[in-house]
Amino acid sequence: MAKSSTVKVLDHCNVSPPLNSAPPISLPLTFLDIPWLFFSPSQPLFFYDYPYTTSHFTSTTLPNLKNSLSLTLQHFYPLAGNLTMSPFEPCKPEIIYSQGDSVSLTIAESNGYFNHLSSNYPRDVNEFHSLVPQLDDKQVLIPLLAIQVTLFPEAGICIGLAYQHVVADGRTFNNFMKTWASFCSFGDSFSMKSSPSYDREVIVDALGLEDIFLKGWQRRKSLKKIVIGSEANVDLSNMVRATFVVGLSDMNRIKSWIIAKCNEENKSLPVHLSAYVLTCAFIWICLVKAQEDVNEKCCGEDPNYFGFIAGGITRFDFPVPASYFGNCVGFGRSMAIRKELMGEDGVVVAARAIGSTVKTLDKAIFGDAKKWISDWKVLFGSDLNVMVSGSPKLDLYETDFGWGRAKKIEEISIDCMRAISLTESRDVEGGIEVGLALPKTKMDAFTTFFTQGLRAFP
Repeated sequence: MAKSSTVKVLDHCNVSPPLNSAPPISLPLTFLDIPWLFFSPSQPLFFYDYPYTTSHFTSTTLPNLKNSLSLTLQHFYPLAGNLTMSPFEPCKPEIIYSQGDSVSLTIAESNGYFNHLSSNYPRDVNEFHSLVPQLDDKQVLIPLLAIQVTLFPEAGICIGLAYQHVVADGRTFNNFMKTWASFCSFGDSFSMKSSPSYDREVIVDALGLEDIFLKGWQRRKSLKKIVIGSEANVDLSNMVRATFVVGLSDMNRIKSWIIAKCNEENKSLPVHLSAYVLTCAFIWICLVKAQEDVNEKCCGEDPNYFGFIAGGITRFDFPVPASYFGNCVGFGRSMAIRKELMGEDGVVVAARAIGSTVKTLDKAIFGDAKKWISDWKVLFGSDLNVMVSGSPKLDLYETDFGWGRAKKIEEISIDCMRAISLTESRDVEGGIEVGLALPKTKMDAFTTFFTQGLRAFP
């Protein structure tokens, strides 16, 4: 059961770039943007300690938040614009910013327990939904970003965002958040190192993927089922969210165990035993065992899939500036037979599958791109499969608005996506935080396998 709390709206306004500071722009979607039309908005929450009263917040902090957001939108102005999507014509969607466009900003106050919400232990997922801003997607002009700032008097602040992934990948969103936080901390004296680049010509579609993705989008639009996974009815009534940390020492012990096991059985080592692969392999095994423990219907011969996002800028065979505004990511899907994942060497099997996929993406990130949409349908077609949201490489915890580093970061969209979220650890150097939203019985089982599994590695 969710703890009893209420969220009261104090103010609602729209924030635009300063007058005449941003030019009108029309950004065509590239073949790297179009796939994100198939996904629901991202919904990150940033929790910060803030031991001040409501009157102090409204008189001092709030004006600064609004002004710094306006200054940030001067540089990231497409976020104040809209996605144009005709419900009737088969035209390609595009991002439009016009003078006067704005971002919806809601200011609220909660009497909830800040320390409870910003903890790692299991909490009812429904406790978080009132902290997420509404982002209307039922119009021809679809807003791209909405923000809600919720004050917990004399305890903390939660900055909640909802944004359409079609406009920005995690790298672009991170650049936006860091810029807003810097303007909030340093005001007009803050000088950006480099402005966002809006040059769409740098993205080279050598394989004709745009047409493939657009046709897939148009088919789903005609069926009124654009968002992949929306057909699944996820029951949130008994679902909890929790965060687990895999530390660097844990990763090293998992790696040593994998190497010893392969040597013992005279097998080749999995390729690419990175911190990411080791963490994902271990979490995948814990999830598979938790599913078995709660008697979910599955067959040992069934293939299980693990999907994840792969950064593209370092993998593309064409140069893209780090300041590029838009999506620059690819997609990987690993497969393993369920009974092998459940076996004694399950972590080796998982690490081999994920590592091989990463290596393949390193060589040719667009090698299987024509199958991305069908791969997503498979992934979201069963809750036995796992999808990863986020990246531990973005150092999101360093986003400081002048109140110190974030105390906790949550990704709310995983509730209905049946995904897991990954961020860098706030408190464990080199560690990775894993966010999950699961039915309580499955979360209890996962916790057991996670704890016992880490203890089993010498």
